Amino acid sequence: MKFKQLLLVVFISAASAVGSVALYHKATYNKAEHVGTAVNGLPANYAGYFDGKNFSPADPVDLTKAASAAVPAVVHIKTKIPAKKVSNDLPRRRSMMDDFFGDVFGEYGPNMIPEQRASGSGVVISEDGYIVTNNHVITNEATGNVADEINVTMHDRKTYKARVIGRDPSSDLAVLKVDGTKLPFMVYGNTEGIKLGQWVLAIGYPLTLETTVTAGIVSATGRSININSRQTKRGDTPVESFIQTDAAVNQGNSGGALVNSDGQLIGINSAILAPTGTYAGYSFAIPVNIVKKIVGDIIQFGDVQRGYLGISYQPTEGLNEEQLKSLGLPANVEGVAVSGVSADGGAAAAGIRKGDLITKVNNSMITSGIQMSAQIAGFRPGDKVPVTYFRGGKEYTVQVALKKKTDVVSTNVGVRIGGELATVDKTKATKFGVDGGVVVNKVAADGILARARVQPGFIITGIITPQGEREINTLEDLNEAMQNLVGTVRITGIYPGYGEAYTYPLNLGQ
Repeated sequence: MKFKQLLLVVFISAASAVGSVALYHKATYNKAEHVGTAVNGLPANYAGYFDGKNFSPADPVDLTKAASAAVPAVVHIKTKIPAKKVSNDLPRRRSMMDDFFGDVFGEYGPNMIPEQRASGSGVVISEDGYIVTNNHVITNEATGNVADEINVTMHDRKTYKARVIGRDPSSDLAVLKVDGTKLPFMVYGNTEGIKLGQWVLAIGYPLTLETTVTAGIVSATGRSININSRQTKRGDTPVESFIQTDAAVNQGNSGGALVNSDGQLIGINSAILAPTGTYAGYSFAIPVNIVKKIVGDIIQFGDVQRGYLGISYQPTEGLNEEQLKSLGLPANVEGVAVSGVSADGGAAAAGIRKGDLITKVNNSMITSGIQMSAQIAGFRPGDKVPVTYFRGGKEYTVQVALKKKTDVVSTNVGVRIGGELATVDKTKATKFGVDGGVVVNKVAADGILARARVQPGFIITGIITPQGEREINTLEDLNEAMQNLVGTVRITGIYPGYGEAYTYPLNLGQ
């Protein structure tokens, strides 16, 4: 019995000790020490790092092979716009030097724009010498003048004269051609599967340096920074869906290559965010999927073949709940509100109506016109694009067949002002004594033209807005002139057979 009692005492003592330790641990447990640890297993977002037993970090990345493959295909571009004489109707201000030496230069002075030189980078994309670069590398943004002389220096120091095949200011892309054979060129990659944190290389000729390679990661995708609007011509929409990286990029890198770890081209470096005037850690590249389409169009057709939905719209970004409610839109949904639909456009044929809220184009979320244009930029007229929209609280997805601009522009402006419009052909314009114009073939009842008492047969030859007067020779001129106009404007023109000119006020509303 004594032995059994002794065992019982030992058992009770051991149990008490274990219990005391457990109670002490519970009482002194510091939850903060376990935050951010994987004591209970890794969370779902680390699924790719966990093999079921151990935590396995990402494989190391070797960028040397990518750099050696891509560097020979990146070129240095130097441009020159010669000094030009310009007309100047303003007399030159006289100075004390004129009084002393006489008016050496004449009353109006030496009206010259000095010679302009610039440099940037480019990427060879074919062995016979096609090169893609930025439009702003070969174009003076202030004047819109394209460089008269373009020289291209390869990585091996060979130099070629280049000519411009075509350019697209809306996307800031241009295509050059040099006469060469068996040139090193870069292979296109794909930006659809690009991932945040992915390693990339930026290759170019910054700050007058020779070939320079910098490395970074993809910081963001689908960025819009409203920079291409500076060179986009009136009536067109800038195309922006930049890849943002932290690879160091400076002046001179423009037009150079953004390369993935396989040495493939995934973007054309285009801009930097520089609040202090120098590189601040953010650079932006045009995705190669947009580059492929635009460059392909320029080489094949000589111009970009853009498709249009055939709508006018208002972004919901920045609107408050009351404004959204006034448009009949839900407060928790972002997109672009359809404010008008061209009867001949693809959107109308697919069933999209005024008042719908478009939230996705090509299966990508959109909140602005620039984002919508970027998604459409990869397609041509005739292609079908999935468009998702809200109507009456329900979501719908339709396939929209894109149209040419000329197929929808007449209806856009015609629907807005209430009439059937057409460009006057050259023969009739000469007969009527005008350079061109837009004829009003029909006037819709209760439309803006009807309320202004415009009669069928009237030829619109000009428009007067608060910004000034503009000549109208074609339907596209009228459409561009009236884009985003509100309030009252005046149209001027003639009725064939009547000598005098007429002016009509048009109330375009708010």
